[in-house]
Amino acid sequence: MRIGVIGDGGWGTALSMLLIWKNYDVLLWGAFPDYIEAMRKEGENFKYLPGVCLPEKLLLSSDFKDLSGGFDILVSAVPTQFVRAVFERFKPYYKNRVPIVSVSKGLEEKSHKRCTEIIRDVLGEVPLAVLSGPSHAEEVARKIPTAVSVASQDAKLAEFVQEVFATDEFRPYTNPDPIGVELGGALKNVIALAAGMCDGLGFGDNTKSALLARGLAEMIRIGTKLGAQKVTFFGLSGVGDLTTTSFSKHGRNREVGERIGRGERLDQILASMEKVAEGVWTSRSVVELSKKLSVDTPISRKVYQILFENESPRDAVLSLMHRPLKSEYSDFL
Repeated sequence: MRIGVIGDGGWGTALSMLLIWKNYDVLLWGAFPDYIEAMRKEGENFKYLPGVCLPEKLLLSSDFKDLSGGFDILVSAVPTQFVRAVFERFKPYYKNRVPIVSVSKGLEEKSHKRCTEIIRDVLGEVPLAVLSGPSHAEEVARKIPTAVSVASQDAKLAEFVQEVFATDEFRPYTNPDPIGVELGGALKNVIALAAGMCDGLGFGDNTKSALLARGLAEMIRIGTKLGAQKVTFFGLSGVGDLTTTSFSKHGRNREVGERIGRGERLDQILASMEKVAEGVWTSRSVVELSKKLSVDTPISRKVYQILFENESPRDAVLSLMHRPLKSEYSDFL
């Protein structure tokens, strides 16, 4: 089997390694020729997955011609805000309706579209699946046991992707709700920013646990309005991914939130990071979508106001605590 991975960030690299371990032929594509050449020489993705040696069999390229034919499956691991531009460039080389597995977690800023929707905008009605869940690249690359969700409108494609990625340490579960699986991965990043802000402000476990529970309620409200199934948000790609991202030292969105809570400015934080914190841009989409859909998302709205309207994180938390009293389940079930 030949597999092409589009996107040489940490996640694309970790999945490429996993697929190499299964004895597939894997080509990893990156946008910048100089960095691809540096990875080839160093034998390491030193920006996005430092300390992990790349398998010798892994092919590296920055030329889309190398992805133009003969592949059984393609993996899209491009940061959400660049998916459209990358696939516009890739379009002339896409052939034979090869299945594409999207593993990115975000919403496009202006259109508010999921990554699979963006890919369909560019390539048309192609076979698509989503792989998402609590899966830090740093751990997958070190063979730490991980479980994820795989979803597609085509059940047979989901089962095929499940078989392709399954290893002794990486366990995919099929899910019939691709919208929910994809939205879970995107929406949880906004709540993870809020969780990081709690850490930066020095709040305790009580605060963070309450935040995650009510944040999950927001994810469900907006997700079901967009066509997702409620039960999906209680699975791996929902509460599973939310928990991991909100507590882990590897969580980029949690890290950004923590630094905001400590008083750093967003522009300074982003300028200091090589990796992309998808939740920053997704927060704008969530706020705009919630207005359009008439969905109440107070935590996400406060995250946006802190990031883009200079609201004090501490004042934002206090304002959430002073909201009118209500039943826990009045807008949750």
